[in-house]
This record gives sequence, structure tokens and C-alpha cells, in this order.
Amino acid sequence: METNTQAADRLGSEGVGKLLLKFSIPAIVGMLVNALYNVVDRVFVGRGVDETALGGLSLVLPLMTIFLAFAMLFGIGAANMISMCMGQGKREDAENALNHCFWLLIAAGIVMTVVGLAFLEPILSILGAEENSASLAYARDYFRIILFGAVFSLVSFGFSHCTRAQGFPNITMVGMFIGAGLNMVLDPIFIFGLDWGVQGAAWATIISQLASCLWILSFNFSKKAIIRLEFKTFKPSLAIVLQIISFGSAQFLLQFIMSGVQLLYNASMGWYGSAALGVANGGDVALSGMNINGSLMMMILMPVFGINQGAQPILGYNYGAKKFRRVLRAYVLAVVGATAICLLGFVVAECFPRQLVGLFAPDGSPALITFSVRAIQVSLLLLPLNGFQIVSSNFFVVTGRPKSSIFLSMLRQFVALIPCIYIFGKVWGLWGVVAAAPVADGVSFIITCVMIFTELKKLRGKSGEL
Repeated sequence: METNTQAADRLGSEGVGKLLLKFSIPAIVGMLVNALYNVVDRVFVGRGVDETALGGLSLVLPLMTIFLAFAMLFGIGAANMISMCMGQGKREDAENALNHCFWLLIAAGIVMTVVGLAFLEPILSILGAEENSASLAYARDYFRIILFGAVFSLVSFGFSHCTRAQGFPNITMVGMFIGAGLNMVLDPIFIFGLDWGVQGAAWATIISQLASCLWILSFNFSKKAIIRLEFKTFKPSLAIVLQIISFGSAQFLLQFIMSGVQLLYNASMGWYGSAALGVANGGDVALSGMNINGSLMMMILMPVFGINQGAQPILGYNYGAKKFRRVLRAYVLAVVGATAICLLGFVVAECFPRQLVGLFAPDGSPALITFSVRAIQVSLLLLPLNGFQIVSSNFFVVTGRPKSSIFLSMLRQFVALIPCIYIFGKVWGLWGVVAAAPVADGVSFIITCVMIFTELKKLRGKSGEL
């Protein structure tokens, strides 16, 4: 049986391609399974409630993304620190980083629950729907319950990064399977069997997240873990907190800004939907259509994030051990894999948009079907470029340049996309908003190319390659 030390050492000795497969496949499966928490809810809600309820789930998506942002801030930040400390042989520092991660995730989850329940109505009022919108009522019913599971959500997702960084991606994958599998069982029971509607979807989600949380914590408390969670060895340190935040800030900002973009999208759907779609509830229809679009995008990009996460411990360990040729090879293979996934997703989405929409709304109105199909075809035009952008952004974290990583993370979601949404919406209305995404993809790709090629040239110099 492989010892804990061997599990860590193989990051610096085993073939890079083989390692990337070992770490990425469980991470890809885990990310896809994690995405099912939201996507399965939407499928069952669309079939078991009505198409307007899909718009309600779309409204709360920015708030759910904020949960994910804090989980990634502390989880990815601690995972990067753990990988580098392990590569440098600093076991105690890695263990203390894990302890800090746990308490930071717990604190963030409690604060979100308290603040969310105390200010639920003001928070919902800024989501972008009209005051008497049917979608807003569904959003209120769903999110009020989801708030009670904030701690479970943050700990299960945040700690999955730390477990993977120790060399145990399969543990994370099993935890994701437990949660998503339970969610798929409970959703139809609560929505159809008990007739709880969107509230049933919310209860199914938080119960499933609790199960995932208990699984991932049980491993990190056990002797099987290389770096164990032990409260008696916890040494609070502001320096460690700041370092974790520094390492995780790029992905945090990406998710946080994504939340703002989702909010702007929702508001734009409400503003332009009625006039563009020619139906009385055009705003709600447009919200539901973009929910379907976002669900498909999530299912395509989650495997890319899985490759990114699978590559992270390999990149971090070898960079810390100064094995720069292995760092270069891992990066190139990660980009190739991520691009292949995006290309496959692009082909499927462009060729079969009507069938994909039918998964969520088999009895959807003509307005919803027409808008959703066309929106998919337009918004995903440059999807094949996204894999390169995502992997390259994380690469700068590993090489110790978090500011560059933050900039690239913000590039598409803030610097390029938000102005495009605003300007194109003013000029071309609803379809201008839909077309903003591929334009932002193109701008981001060009700038990322310039920055990453400069960084790779420096790394090749360190590795002794010409």
C-alpha cells in the first residue's frame, strides 16, 4: 500500500501526463458532480414547477456564486500553500494552513447565514427582477432555505481543494458523488412526491451538502490524511491568513465578479426581455432562458475547472521543488485538455441546442424555446478559447505572480464583459447583451496570449531550455 510520503513524492517523480490524468479525472468528475447540485435542481424545477421558476433560480445564482467565491478563496488559497509547503518539506506549515482553512470557512458560512437571513428582502430587491415578478417570489422561497446550508456548502467545497492538494483526488470525488447522488434522489421526492416546489429543491441541496461535508471532514480528521485536521496543533496566525487569501484571491475575484456579471445579466434580461420577445412576461422568459444557457455553460466549463484543479498540486509541488521542466509540461498538457473539452462542448451546443433546451423545459412556451436556442448559439461562439484562459490564469498563481492572475481572472468577467453588456445592450437591446460574451472571449484571449507567452519564456530560461 502507498504510504503518505510516497503519495506526496510522486508529484515530483511520476510522469507528468500520467499524474495529470490521475488528478484531473477525479477532479473533472467531482466538478461535474458538484455542478449537478444546481443543474439537477433546475431540471426538476423546470419539469416539476414551471418555466418561470427557472427564472427564480437564475435570480439567486449571483448569491450562490458568492458562496462559491469564499469557498475558493480559502480552499484554493490553503491548497496552494499546502502544495508548496509539502514540496519544500514544511509539513507543520502545511498542517497549520489546513487548520486555518477550516476555521475561515466555518466563520464565512456563519456570517453569510446570519447576514442573509437578517437582510433577505433588501438583498433580493437588487437581484434584477421587477417588484411583482413571479420569478422573484420563487427566488425568495428557494434562497431562504439555502442560507441554512451555507456552512456545509463552504466547508465541503473548500476542503475538497485541500484534500486534492495532499494527493487524494479520489476522496474528493467520492464526496462529490455522495452529495450529488443524494440530491438526485431527494429532488424528485421533495418536488414531485411531497409537492414542495422550489423549497423542496432547496432542502434537497442543503441535505446533500451536509452529507458531502461530513465525508470530507471525516477523511481530514483521520490518519489516512497526510496533513490532518488537529485543533490542538492550531496556531492562529494573521500572516498565514493573509498568505491563504493571497493565493486564493485570483479565483475569489473571478467568482465574485462573475456574481456581479450574473446580476447585470439578470437586470438586462428584465429591462430588455419584454420588448424583444413580444410577450407580457418577456422579462421572466428571458431570465429562464439565460438560466438554461448558464446551466449548459456550467456543465461544459466544470470539467475545465477540474483539469485546472487537477494540475494545481502538480504545478505547485514542482514549482516549489524547482523542477521547472515538469511545470512547463503540466501546463501545456492542461491547456490541451481544457481546450479539447471546450471544443467538444461547443460542437454539441451549436448542433443540438433545441434538444438541450428540452432537457430543462420540455413543455416550454414558444417564446422560451426560440429565445433559448438562439441565445445558446450566439453566446457560445468563442467557447473553445475559454480553456486556455482559465488554465493560464491559474498558472500565474503557481509561479508566484498573484497580481497577474487576478488581472487575467478579472479580464473577461469585468474589464471586457461588463462594458460589452452595457454598451451592446444600449445599442442592440436583448440580443446585444447575449452577443457580449463572445466578444469578451476574443478580447481576453488576445491579452492572455501576450502575457502567458512572456511568462513561459521566463520559465523556460529557469529550466535551462532555449
